[in-house]
Amino acid sequence: MRWQIMYNKPTAKNMTSQKTIAIIGAGASGLMCADYLCQFDVNIHVYEQLPTAGRKILWAGKTGLNISHNEALDDFINRYSHSWLGDFVKLYDATWLQNWAKNLGIDTFVGSSGRIFPTMMKASPLLRAWLKALEQDGVQFFYRHKCVNLDKNTLTFQHKNQSFNQNFDAIILACGGLSYPKLGSTGEWQNWLGADNIEPMYASNVGICRDWSKFIEPFFGQALKRVNAWVKNEEQKHRGDIIITKYGFESGLIYKFNRDLRDNFYANDDKIMCLHLDLLPDISYDKILQIFSKNKKLSLNTRLQKLGLDKAKIAILREFTAKSDWQDDKKIAQFIKYLTVEFNDFRPINEAISSGGGVKSSAFVNHFQLKTNLSVFCTGEMMDWDALTGGYLLTACFALGRGCGESVVNKLHLNKKTSAM
Repeated sequence: MRWQIMYNKPTAKNMTSQKTIAIIGAGASGLMCADYLCQFDVNIHVYEQLPTAGRKILWAGKTGLNISHNEALDDFINRYSHSWLGDFVKLYDATWLQNWAKNLGIDTFVGSSGRIFPTMMKASPLLRAWLKALEQDGVQFFYRHKCVNLDKNTLTFQHKNQSFNQNFDAIILACGGLSYPKLGSTGEWQNWLGADNIEPMYASNVGICRDWSKFIEPFFGQALKRVNAWVKNEEQKHRGDIIITKYGFESGLIYKFNRDLRDNFYANDDKIMCLHLDLLPDISYDKILQIFSKNKKLSLNTRLQKLGLDKAKIAILREFTAKSDWQDDKKIAQFIKYLTVEFNDFRPINEAISSGGGVKSSAFVNHFQLKTNLSVFCTGEMMDWDALTGGYLLTACFALGRGCGESVVNKLHLNKKTSAM
């Protein structure tokens, strides 16, 4: 079913005496900004360089669209790298998002992990209903329109091998960060804003890298199941699975430690980051020694298997310990409970689920309006903040879209539509 709306280049015929706002980017923040603004007496033009809207929303929903999380609000807010986000997440929290989706005809549920999903699990029904509602509220979409330049309140677009300029009363940049550029987040907007306004961008929610010995190659794609992991201290450990890949480690558990690992990486002159593992979190050190003592005549591999270590865990244990320690029961028991694994890089930003860094908070008059160009507002992942996966990224993008819309309304002194009063 073809559900996207296609429009031609805007002309004087479809531009009225009303104020006109351009939104660059039809992702989560851009669409939510339009969602808020369509209550007001204003023309809203959404420009998207790709043929359809919400590409990253659809990508995120391949295995179920995780729109938010049901944890306590204070804990939720602490998941973000910058405290200023909390003001917007409080206004547009998980409950607000569930009600918003309900108004679009999309029911949601809270999974066993606390994550919130549409009942149908798919992203496309929500996105389809959302775009239809925006169209009915008068939002105009211009697909395959690439913004290539920004000069005060004038944007330059390329469309079908032609360029044209268009003036606007306000311009909202919702261009995304640098993760998954094939979905539209190319970062070209950095050329319009100046390096002084941008915190260098980095990969977030991404795998970590090391060079394996050939001994590990047969285990690529296998998981270290139910391990405890930590970076700074064991009191901050988390339990989960880790996937062994040809380049290192990858999984949601690794993403949780990205921030701590990055701090560890840049604080170390050797640019090494250390992750600590408890391979058998349900068995004590003393219990391990007891089991070892009952099986002294068996080979090390067999003794490790009797502890409950599978082949993948045994391989990782051997990879990060000296062969001279393998016959020392106490040392092996210590390594099982506290194994330090070293990594030397992160996967590239174009593979990351999200990116950190972006337009600095100091670049804004308020949280959204640029000091250097009061006609321009920014929102979404292109701003300088970071968060975990698990619904936190989308919730923030939605909340920032609403907040940006409010800022534009205040700047332009917009009145609500008569029907919306």
